Amino acid sequence: MVAPTRYHQGMPSLNVSFTDEELEGVRVAAAAEGKSLKQYVHDLGVREMQRKQFVAGAADWADKLRTEFDEAFPEEIPPSQRQDGATAA
Repeated sequence: MVAPTRYHQGMPSLNVSFTDEELEGVRVAAAAEGKSLKQYVHDLGVREMQRKQFVAGAADWADKLRTEFDEAFPEEIPPSQRQDGATAA
């Protein structure tokens, strides 16, 4: 069954449940940033998504450069990952 069109107008929304103590803490944090509760909670979710994308991109970048780095700085390779009996200087 397809929901009537009126339910799909505008942006999707979400109800989030908090304990009284959690909600008070979130309200205080939102006020400290000068944001409404709604905007603060929205921004938290978006910021976390962006953080995870950044970390994944940074990890991919580091993996691509790891071999070049290890060749240039063999003394920085952890002993457990060294090959051919190489030792640090």
